[in-house]
Amino acid sequence: MANRFVSNAISYHGKGAIQEIPGLVAAKGFKKAFIATDPDLVKYGVTKKVTDILDANDMAYEIYSDIKPNPTIENVQSGVAAYKASGADYMIAVGGGSSMDTGKAIGIIINNPEFADVRSLEGVAPTKNRTVYTIAVPTTAGTAAEATINYVITDLERKRKFVCVDVNDIPDIAIVDPDMMASMPKGLTAATGMDALTHAIEGYTTKAAWALPDCLNLEAIRLIGKSLRGAVANDPDGREGMALGQFVTGMAFSNVGLGIAHSIAHTLGAVYDTPHGVACAMMLPIVMEFNADVTGEKYKDIAEAMGVDTTGMDQAAYRKAAVDAVRQLSIDVGIPTKLPAIKEEDLEFLAQSAYADACAPGNPKAASIEDMKALIRQLM
Repeated sequence: MANRFVSNAISYHGKGAIQEIPGLVAAKGFKKAFIATDPDLVKYGVTKKVTDILDANDMAYEIYSDIKPNPTIENVQSGVAAYKASGADYMIAVGGGSSMDTGKAIGIIINNPEFADVRSLEGVAPTKNRTVYTIAVPTTAGTAAEATINYVITDLERKRKFVCVDVNDIPDIAIVDPDMMASMPKGLTAATGMDALTHAIEGYTTKAAWALPDCLNLEAIRLIGKSLRGAVANDPDGREGMALGQFVTGMAFSNVGLGIAHSIAHTLGAVYDTPHGVACAMMLPIVMEFNADVTGEKYKDIAEAMGVDTTGMDQAAYRKAAVDAVRQLSIDVGIPTKLPAIKEEDLEFLAQSAYADACAPGNPKAASIEDMKALIRQLM
């Protein structure tokens, strides 16, 4: 059986990379951009870093910012209507996972109108056409949505998130400019960074893991372990390391899937509106402990990538060291270890939702609904 690997056609990296946008647009002959971004990025002038470049080059655009941190079906539907009314012929997604996920869903529906019912995109939807031409500009070092074939939408009516996986949704161009991430507050830097680490570790240990994404995920673990504390302190080298690390694992996990840390994080976000990165960070060491006995020597690799000297350690010791290193990094960057909002009476619904989540089958160890309850209970 062949292993498939999908990535962006082109990506640009480094300080000032957003200056590439005018040339890319001019080369394609596009006339007007639809900018999918979130209201806080507009409010605090982050989106303006991109629109200033467009203004300086007399390039037309329209901003769409009706996007919540956990984007909803309604955000997508209003975005589709706004795109149609705008006269735009390409998209620039500026933001974190929320903006990019919304932009992906909008772009897919525009070019595949038979999927106008947003719920129909759940899972692996059989779309026929590529999304509208998209340039993705991340402002967080975490979700790597600019590099993946995945997006997540919240169904408020059913209190659940659903994962969409589609090779047609990957942005054409990714522009990873650490200057776009410099204004992130500490808490967001920490949460998105731990989301990236969760991507890398779950991607490295998932059932579908293989050599090429393994190389990328292991390097991402090293980069994130080395850089996240500095990024939270707004150190430029830390920011640059995180910008690269989150993109590298995005390329990898997009092709092999994730595990139950993400499954549980999705349901915590849907029910309690818990920020996705925070939920991932809280669950990651708990899930790593659950999975440890089926991971072979991979936790030794993880521990060493996190900076641990494993000399003389037996299997039990290096597995514990890997979990401890991840838990300590999460604590060091200010992530809580408990979620008081969880109620005993919610556990059945939370566990059922996590069990049904699209990420669950990739977990290296099968988890029952009772297992899910036990894992979630550790956050109470």
